[in-house]
Amino acid sequence: MPRTAAAALRERPQAKVLIIGGGINGVGTFRDLALQGVDVALVERGDYCQGASGASSHMIHGGIRYLENGEFRLVRESVVERNRLLRIAPHYVKPLQTTIPIFSTFSGVLSAPLRFLTHKQQGKPKERGAFLIKLGLSMYDSFSRDGGTVPRHQFRGRKRALAELPRLHPGIKYAATYFDASVHNPERLTLDVLQDGEKAGQVNAGTAGSTARASNYVSLQSMGPAAPAGNRNSSGSTVQLRDELTGELFDFTADIIVNTTGAWVDLTNEAMGAASRFMGGTKGSHIVLDHPQLLEACNGREIFFEHTDGRIVLIYPMGDRVLVGTTDVDADISQDAVCTDGEIDYFLELIGHVFPDIPVDRGQIVYTFSGVRPLPRHDETQPGFVSRDYRIERRAGGTGSVVFSLVGGKWTTFRALAEHLANDVLSELGMERKVSTATMAIGGGAGFPANEAGVQSWIKAHVSADRGADRTALLLTRYGTRAEEVISFLDDGPDQLLRSTRELSIRELEYMARHEQVGHLADVLIRRTSLAFRGLVTGELLNEVTEVLAGPLGWDAAAQAQEIHDAEEVLGRLHRVQVHSLVA
Repeated sequence: MPRTAAAALRERPQAKVLIIGGGINGVGTFRDLALQGVDVALVERGDYCQGASGASSHMIHGGIRYLENGEFRLVRESVVERNRLLRIAPHYVKPLQTTIPIFSTFSGVLSAPLRFLTHKQQGKPKERGAFLIKLGLSMYDSFSRDGGTVPRHQFRGRKRALAELPRLHPGIKYAATYFDASVHNPERLTLDVLQDGEKAGQVNAGTAGSTARASNYVSLQSMGPAAPAGNRNSSGSTVQLRDELTGELFDFTADIIVNTTGAWVDLTNEAMGAASRFMGGTKGSHIVLDHPQLLEACNGREIFFEHTDGRIVLIYPMGDRVLVGTTDVDADISQDAVCTDGEIDYFLELIGHVFPDIPVDRGQIVYTFSGVRPLPRHDETQPGFVSRDYRIERRAGGTGSVVFSLVGGKWTTFRALAEHLANDVLSELGMERKVSTATMAIGGGAGFPANEAGVQSWIKAHVSADRGADRTALLLTRYGTRAEEVISFLDDGPDQLLRSTRELSIRELEYMARHEQVGHLADVLIRRTSLAFRGLVTGELLNEVTEVLAGPLGWDAAAQAQEIHDAEEVLGRLHRVQVHSLVA
């Protein structure tokens, strides 16, 4: 099958705007610009949501801990955007009840102002007591009073707290409970945002002559001035791109370049001939546990607390697994981000801090992941105090194009950030905003059932003789209401579930290959499904999925063997998952 996404860029190698970087912020900006009728293209050197966007704590949150850094604007924006995403992306973004175990009443009252003023930890960390946490949660609630969609916080004394969560450390004095939100499928939400942009481009192509084209596995190689060509002027710049799946090099011309490559912004600018020193990312790692006892102890809640080193950490259930994170250490972006033995020791220790009678060991870890946060350069500021806010750097390129570089940015605020970045681009182009994305449903969030009764009604309406309620429910969970389009594809030919898992069928894999820009076997295991995340990848699954994908993706026997080898290597090296195929 031809590489239609990259081919569309090669066939028309120019656009008004080229976005480099396919994480959530780049994809969000792509969608926003496409909806405004801008001729926009996006390239991503790996798979969409493969970097920091896919290595997040899977939370959509206001960032209560940022209050201590004085980032009130960011917290307010984050709370507003959290509430918006609960409404416009209800298929993936869900309310998350969060409990903070508290071991003292007034601890930290004297040290907190120093942390606020200096952004440094002075001496041995002083844990935050009930007084400080109550103050922070009250302020947090105030940011949500306009358009709030989650309940206000509650405080519990020790007795009531242990009645609700009996496995908590018996030494707690209080427990504070509030609501944020989680995103269990960040990779699929990113795909939904991307496809919204592509569809907007298809509509505009017939009316305004603009398009929205995006391709993963296309990397930036270099940049130079645009050569005059036909009816184009030479005010823009030409970048050399490389199709990472075929090795083919080709030129692409744009008037505006938007650099949303996260922690690699400086390296991207360097490749374009204008080195910068904007970034100073930190690494965050997580582990995923198959631990029914710990899962039950959480009682459906995130446990969010301060560890003994002053680091804010979390434990929370994700379906049938438990996610534990995260670290915050300076990163070397020349090396792959991986979860180290020391970080695993740290996670096992922090679990014991709040659930002392629940044994946890390495054998219960089914997946690990790490990413580099796209934080600004912070010199002497300690990682935990580095601003999580974002800014946009503009440079009039010496080669012709205007270049916008995004410094910072977090999952929760991607829609607002994309709006801000898109507005800057529109201003540069002399265009006006046509539509707002503030209330616009994302992908399969459109028409998503509002409650459990609605979910069951939707499932009942879409079951068939060959597709039971469990399979239909899984499709709704995976795609939101876009599952109707997927079901139509499944029903348009003979289909059957894979032998190795009941969570995928032959035609669903063909759908992913044809409509979701699958480039490698690992894309399906890690980002199109949650099979790797939940520790469900087997040798049989590797072989079977590869065999099905081979047809639509044009893999011969050698390519299939290479895909299996590469998937095993990625899972082992980056995620500590040891899987061996059944083929010698």
